[in-house]
Amino acid sequence: MITSSYKYLSNWSNKNYIGRIQEWLYKELIAAKLNSLLGFAIVLGAVILISLSAALMGLKGIILVLAAVLALPLILLVFLNLEIGFYLTVFCSFFVNFARKYTELPIGTMLDALLILMLLGLCYKQLKAHNFKIATSNLSIAIYAWIGYNILQILNPTSPSIEGWSVAVRTLSLWLVSYFVAFHVFDSLKKIQRFTWFIIIMMLISAFYGFKQEFIGFSNQEMTWLYADPLRFQLYFTWSRLRIFSFFSDPTSFGIAMAYTAILCLILATGKMDNRWGRPFLLVAALLMLIALGYTGSRTPVLLITAGVIFYVLLNFTKEAIIVAGILGIIGAGFILKSTSNPVIFRLQSAFRPQEDSSMQLRLRNQEYIQPFIQAHPFGTGLGSVGIWGKRFNTNSWLAGFAPDSAYVRVAIECGWVGLIVYLAMFFVALWTAIYYYFRVKSPNIKLFYLAFANVIFLVTVANYPQEASYMLPTNLVFNGILAAVVRLKDFDENFQS
Repeated sequence: MITSSYKYLSNWSNKNYIGRIQEWLYKELIAAKLNSLLGFAIVLGAVILISLSAALMGLKGIILVLAAVLALPLILLVFLNLEIGFYLTVFCSFFVNFARKYTELPIGTMLDALLILMLLGLCYKQLKAHNFKIATSNLSIAIYAWIGYNILQILNPTSPSIEGWSVAVRTLSLWLVSYFVAFHVFDSLKKIQRFTWFIIIMMLISAFYGFKQEFIGFSNQEMTWLYADPLRFQLYFTWSRLRIFSFFSDPTSFGIAMAYTAILCLILATGKMDNRWGRPFLLVAALLMLIALGYTGSRTPVLLITAGVIFYVLLNFTKEAIIVAGILGIIGAGFILKSTSNPVIFRLQSAFRPQEDSSMQLRLRNQEYIQPFIQAHPFGTGLGSVGIWGKRFNTNSWLAGFAPDSAYVRVAIECGWVGLIVYLAMFFVALWTAIYYYFRVKSPNIKLFYLAFANVIFLVTVANYPQEASYMLPTNLVFNGILAAVVRLKDFDENFQS
């Protein structure tokens, strides 16, 4: 039955009915400027709809109809042009948490709708082109396995609720759709380079807004949001100062994004530039991001910088890299050991004294406490059963009050140690793919991108242990785009031989 359905759809596509419909719509609506039977029908329908909406709901109804009319061209554009849709989604992901402080509109749901729309557009294009290369890479298979495992969690008898599963699976699996969209979009090296510069510029804009928060102050809406939750304010207000978070949900997620993007800029700056301003721009951008990282007051990003430098030296084991790493190590050691009364510097220095960090010690005790429970539940307790989701969907369980404070701990509890293996395998395949092709491609430019992207994948993998880094906006979309780039880059190396 499935085979016959596929043959029918393929034959339908081969006859180019879709192309004929597109050509007819263009002729009737755009070329004729609505001066056609279809155009008159659409205008008449819009007038009737607006009139009925005004009669039934007043001004609110008119606004809703106008919004729908304006949204329709955008929907068609995103469906037919995945590149525009992908960049629009990534752009919006930077401001979702920022917008939530100013409005109660379901911004996250709108982003989900964009992803679903792009998925439908991707299926349409793949069916039309009969190109299923996207499904053949090892990383794609690993991602399929993780998505499939999350979908099967709906059958978990210990799952708190279907609603909890639906909310959690959106974050754990739906966002991975962006990987497949990016794979389709990145059909040339220039497009991968364009995406990389886009991310760097967006992160730089985020850094500047963080400086605004630090030196000018927070907006009234941001202060209201901070005071709305006493625990949140307590976490953000340390050593007599408020930690900055820019457009992000919290200082740590902002600091992590600054850390891996700064490392990305520094690595790319070591390569050959077509523009003489490219290297200075990357170096200045990295410096500004590192300064913004400091004002977040988060210790995890500081450790990521150290891990990124070490990982870079291990992959690029050259005399120059070792010398630079040695100099940075001496400067870093002096920074750590130097006594200071500056609250920002003192907070960062404490990252290298975990035995004195009460929050880290608490996390370690929680992980030791939960280990027997994880070992006794190989398939977990169901999505949405722990942490913030647990408080909402699993209120009758003691897990609702347990803070995982780690993507790996969350996965181990909700999906079991079997799910944790599947999840870790996805990250392993991603990192292995980047390193494998880094040592095998011939083009120096592509090799440099592999080195930079491998470092980002490594840092997000590490950051997932103390934080839920891979679930945070916009890091999850940026990360998925980089995963797609890692699979695609080798295709643009003319001398590459697998």
